[in-house]
Amino acid sequence: MTSETRDGALLGLLGEWLRGRRWFPAKGVAAELTCVGGLTLIDPLDEADVRIVLVRTVAPGVDAVLQVPLTLRAPGSDHAERTIGVLAADELAVTGGRTDVVDGAGDPAFLRAWLAAAQGPGADVDPARARVLTGEQSNTSVLLPGSGQAGSGSAIIKVFRALAPGANPDVDVPRALADAGWENVPRPLAWLEATWPSGTSTVTGHLGVASAFVPGARDGFELACAMAGRGEPFADLARELGGVVAGMHVALGRALPVAPAEPGVDRAGELAGALRQRFGWAVAALPELERYADGVAVLAAGTQAVREPPAPQRVHGDLHLGQVLRGHDRWYVLDFEGEPLAPIAARTRPDLALRDVAGMLRSIDYAAAVGGAGGSGAGDGTERTWTPAEPDVAWAEHGRAALLDGYLHGAQVDGDTVILLRALELDKALYEAVYEARNRPHWLGIPLAALDRLLPQPSNPITEPRP
Repeated sequence: MTSETRDGALLGLLGEWLRGRRWFPAKGVAAELTCVGGLTLIDPLDEADVRIVLVRTVAPGVDAVLQVPLTLRAPGSDHAERTIGVLAADELAVTGGRTDVVDGAGDPAFLRAWLAAAQGPGADVDPARARVLTGEQSNTSVLLPGSGQAGSGSAIIKVFRALAPGANPDVDVPRALADAGWENVPRPLAWLEATWPSGTSTVTGHLGVASAFVPGARDGFELACAMAGRGEPFADLARELGGVVAGMHVALGRALPVAPAEPGVDRAGELAGALRQRFGWAVAALPELERYADGVAVLAAGTQAVREPPAPQRVHGDLHLGQVLRGHDRWYVLDFEGEPLAPIAARTRPDLALRDVAGMLRSIDYAAAVGGAGGSGAGDGTERTWTPAEPDVAWAEHGRAALLDGYLHGAQVDGDTVILLRALELDKALYEAVYEARNRPHWLGIPLAALDRLLPQPSNPITEPRP
C-alpha cells in the first residue's frame, strides 16, 4: 500500500461520512484523520476504479488505522444511494469530468476486485447480487449469493475496518479449525493480506476474509430470546452447544498448540488478582457496587486456593450466543477476531477455556431477561430497543445447567471448576454492570442480578441461581 495524489482529495470527502459509520471508533469526540496510504485493486470488468484508502484515526483513547474501500465511477451511475461525494477532475489529478466517489463495500466492482486479488480456494459467487449486512458494529460484512443453482455456494466477505499488524485470528483460527476437520466453523474461502506504512517502517496484516455462508441459519442470541419469550425450553440446544464449545476447545488445542506455562507460575493467584483488579475498576466507575466487596473477597480467596487451574490454551476469547449460528441442525461458531481495537497479541493470548464457557453462561442470562420483550431493530441496522422483561429464572437455570452438562460430557462439576466458573462469570458481570450503567441503564438490572446470584455462600452451585 502506497500513497497516491488523489488520496488527499478522497480523505477530504470522508470526514463527516466516516463519523456517521457504526464502525467508526471515535464517536462523539474530536478525532484527527490522516491518510497513511492506500491500495488500488483491479476490477476484472473495468467498470470502476477501485481504491482502498487507509485512514489513521487519533482521538482520546483511540489510535486506529481504518480501511475504507471506495469505487470511483462516472457521474449518473446506479449507485447513488452509496455515493459519498463528487470530486472534480483537478481534485483527482486526472483528465475528464467529475467523478462519483462511492462506498465500495457493497459495490460489485470492489467485490470482484477483492476476490481477484485474494488468496485461498476462492468462491463461485455473484457480486452483482451482493447485499451489505447492516447489523455489525465493528466491521462490514457482505453477503454474496452463489452462482450455482438456487444460490448454492454463497459466501460472506468480512471487510475488517480497524486494521492491525499480524495474522488476524478471524482468518487464521477458522482456517486452522477447518483444516483440522472441525465442522462447526464456516470454512474460509479467500483472504486478502497487505503491507502498509506504520511510522518509519511497514507492517503486514489481513484486510478481510470470505467464508462459506450458512443458509437459513439463525443468530444464537435471537433464537434463544425468541424461545425464552415463548417459554420454550432451551436446554436441549444449550446442551448441544456446550458439546460444540468443548469440541472447539479440543480442536483449538490440537490445531494451535501453545507453549507450556513456565514452572512455578501461580495461575490461581493471577486469576484472583485479576478478579480483585476488575472489582476495583468497576467500583471506581460505579461506587454502588462496593456493597459486593465482602462477597468478592471471599470468592477471590477461594479462587486463589484452587490447587491446579487448567493450563491456558487458545480460546475464542469473546464467546456468547451472538457469536454462534444455528443452521442445518448444527451449531456454528464464528467471529474469532476478538476486540478489533486491541493488539493482535492480546487477542491471541492463551487463556482458560472456561472463560468461553462463562461468556455463554452470561449470555443465557441475558437471553432470559431480554426474551419476550419485543425486540425491535434486530437485523435492520438500527440499535436494538429491547426492554428487559422479568427474567424466567428457571429457564435460565435449566439452560445454564444443560450447557455445562454438554460441555463436561455429563461429568459432575467439581468444586474447583465451580469456583473458577463463578470467578470468570463474575468478572464478566462486573464489566457488564459498568457497560450497562454507561450505555443502557435500563439493562443494569441484568448484571446486578448476576452479582446477587454469583456472590452467595460458596457452596451454592454455579448452575443454580440465587432465589
